[in-house]
Amino acid sequence: MNIKPLFDYLVVDAKEKQETTKGGLILTAASAEKYTTAKVLAVGNGGNLYGKELVISVKEGDEVLFPVDCVNKVKIHGEEVSIIRQSDVLAIIE
Repeated sequence: MNIKPLFDYLVVDAKEKQETTKGGLILTAASAEKYTTAKVLAVGNGGNLYGKELVISVKEGDEVLFPVDCVNKVKIHGEEVSIIRQSDVLAIIE
């Protein structure tokens, strides 16, 4: 699927990680952690938004750290896609 985000949006591979407790309960990443990492699949083109220049510092292939609650999940052609803003990225992991 081809998807091109706009402005400072990023498409990331933010599949939920699951962890199982000793008792057999499955905890999703959202309940287990406040932050997660994901690989950047597509990057917006930056541009000018409300009179301010948006500079894109993240590139495709980067692994980024961000809060789990900032992810927007949408379905496009039956496939789930995760989209975040560059401004929500806390760090690029090298």
